[in-house]
Amino acid sequence: MLKKRDVHESHVLFDLMTHPEVFPFVRQKAHSYEEFVFVTKQTIEAEERGELISRTITDEWGNPIGTINLYDIQDGCGFLGTWLGKPFHGKGYNAPAKEAFFHELFFELNMEAVFMRIRKTNTRSRKAAEKLPYAILANETRSAVYSRINENEEVFDLFEVSRDLFTFYTLRQQNEATEEQALEA
Repeated sequence: MLKKRDVHESHVLFDLMTHPEVFPFVRQKAHSYEEFVFVTKQTIEAEERGELISRTITDEWGNPIGTINLYDIQDGCGFLGTWLGKPFHGKGYNAPAKEAFFHELFFELNMEAVFMRIRKTNTRSRKAAEKLPYAILANETRSAVYSRINENEEVFDLFEVSRDLFTFYTLRQQNEATEEQALEA
């Protein structure tokens, strides 16, 4: 479902990213294919320097369908940026991609928290964040971060996924699977 970014996927991802219902919500915008290739190369280099973490989201056949990224990493925290191509909206890819990414971030890369800065007008992303059982609205609990992302105008809501909440969620999922297996036996 996730793989390291690869320049060879640029054509497919650029075509998906430029859809009018996707493009406004993409953080690293590119207005041409050549610019997208350049941005992708910069992203890969920035990850090698430890400045961000970026993965391509794939469908069940390994085809690229979007990207998921952790930007502005400081003190074990960073900001999530995710987009899926329009043909893949509402098909159930978002939550598993986030789950796989959070698993890597918290259990392999030892991150502490992931923030999601979501425009108050972006209903699709807000609903997706609210569906995640391990994400909390953090406008009040992380008021300093909330103030920083809304420095000039109150545009964004702030959601947080902490390692603790995600770990609790993961353990609960494992326990439920174990109980289900025991009932089947």
